[in-house]
This record gives sequence, C-alpha cells and structure tokens, in this order.
Amino acid sequence: MKKLNKNKVLLKTIFFLLVTCILAGCSKEKKLQNKETVSVVTTIFPIFDWTENLCKGITGINIEMLSKNGTDLHSFQPSAADIIKISQSDLFIFIGGESDSWIKDVLKTSGNKNQLVLNLTEILKDELKEEESVEGMEEHHHHEEEKDADSDHIEYDEHLWLSVKNAKIACTKIAEALELIDLGNSALIAENLVSYNQQLSLLENEILSLKPLCKGKSIIVCDRFPFRYMTEELGLKYFAAFTGCSAETEASFETLAFLAKKVSSEKPKAVFVTESSDLKLSGSVLQSAKADIPVYRLNSMQSVTLKNALLPEDKGGERFISIMKDNLSKIRYVVE
Repeated sequence: MKKLNKNKVLLKTIFFLLVTCILAGCSKEKKLQNKETVSVVTTIFPIFDWTENLCKGITGINIEMLSKNGTDLHSFQPSAADIIKISQSDLFIFIGGESDSWIKDVLKTSGNKNQLVLNLTEILKDELKEEESVEGMEEHHHHEEEKDADSDHIEYDEHLWLSVKNAKIACTKIAEALELIDLGNSALIAENLVSYNQQLSLLENEILSLKPLCKGKSIIVCDRFPFRYMTEELGLKYFAAFTGCSAETEASFETLAFLAKKVSSEKPKAVFVTESSDLKLSGSVLQSAKADIPVYRLNSMQSVTLKNALLPEDKGGERFISIMKDNLSKIRYVVE
C-alpha cells in the first residue's frame, strides 16, 4: 500500500493536535447506565450493515457510518466532527488495517474510559492474508523499497469482510459488544445474530455449490484486486492489474499487454472491474485483444454511500448479503 509522504504526515500531526484541543472540552467519561440511547460508530459499509442487522427491532441504539459519501477505505480521512463522534461513542468498530492507522491517534485522545472498541484485524488475526502480487501485476517500486528497508514488515490484505467465514466471526464479536452496551436488549440482539448467521450460512452454501465450478479456473480483473478473500473461499485463481490496496491508477503498457494476452488465450465470457472503475483500462485491454465481451463490476463494498445503505432494497438500497450474492452470480456466469 502506498504510504503517506512526510508532508502528509506533518499535516496529520497538526490535524490531531487541533482535534485534541476540540476534545478537551468533551466529557472525559461516559456512563452507559440509564442512557436512553447508546451510540455505535462504524467506519465502513460492511460493518455498518452487519451492525444494523444485529440491531433490528431495537430503538435504543444509534448507528453511524463514517465513510458516508462512498469514499474508498484507503483514501478516507476523518473530519473533526467524525473524531468527536468516535470519542463520544459507546462502541466503535473499525477494520484496523494500515488504512486505519489514523484511528490509533484518535483513540489516544478520546478520554472515554467506558468505550468499547472492536478492531476487526485483531479479532480476525488468524484469518488474515498477506497482500500478494500475482503474475502480470504492476510493479510497485515504492513498496519494494519499503520492504527492503523493513524486511520484517508484513502487509496484510485489508478487505477481510469479503470472506463469509470472517463475516460470521465478526458478527458474533459485534453482537457480544452490543449486548454489553445495551443489556436490556441482549436477548433480541442474540436472536438477531442467530437469524443473520442463518442468512450467512445460506451464502456459504452458495459458495460451496460454486466452488467445484471454479476448480482450475481463473478470472481476469482489469483493475485493482480487493477480492482475494472471496476468491480463495471459491478456490478461484485470478489475474489483475494491481493489488487490492494499490494506489496506482495508470497501468503500464506491459500490464495492459499481459491482460490482453490472457483475454486472447483464455477467451473468458467476461472480464471484471471494481465498482468504481472508469472502464478505461478494461476498454483498452479488450480493444487490444480484439475481444467483444462484457465487462462486469464486482463490488468490493468500499464505495457504498450511507444513502444507499439506508434505502430499502426494493428502491436501490444495498446490503452486504445481496452484494455478495450478485458478485457470486457474475462469477458463476464466467466459470460455468
């Protein structure tokens, strides 16, 4: 992942010093007893959607999503208002990868002794996968330089929510935390967990039924590749332009040519991009390969807005399970 340069680090330092001043006037301690409403703050959509499902039928929990305008996890920067929300929340849930490095400084300044904090990277540490570079991907010289400078540094793929197994583990931990901050609704939260786990199990069954079709198959992604957790559960290989956490936006001629050659040799039914692609690279790859096939978007859920997360599904609203099902249906079409 592309690291912040020195100027950005300096700006961040100044920013947090200012925020510290803001928080100085905030309450240093919050008691959960006798509160009419408890506050849960989440960073990105998958966590928000899981928490919403676990809190169905409960009016005493206010759930917020910080990345509300579809900002990518890797480029999200909190506002002063966001940091105050975090500091005043009863439960704060975040992914905890390198893109969330700013959170460590925020928690140091919160002064909220009764706050519960869930770092999903820590919770799922045994399930984490290292970021990998497969044949044909862009070379990231800055990454190699940093790796040489710190040979013990391991860079993990942050997109851990794209594993249904991980989703089940995370939801169980979130439910346990919710029960602690809202004891009066603990029974309903437990019921909601059972219900949502049943839906996740059905999703697992879809993966199991698709897995035999994926054996020995590969997909071509003319974009970044944040889908490693999902494809490994499917046993599916892939070729892509960039790693999942890459900050690169322009593919070299060599990468374009490699992907075009793969399209020509493997003759896939379709190629893939992420939900936020401008389709330029995929268009160039298909033109170079002289291939008249569709381009399908796989949704990594990094660009879901709060508006779409709150809309009913029949009016365009987005949900973790429905997005995963849509991803699987597109992959099924290509590998069948």
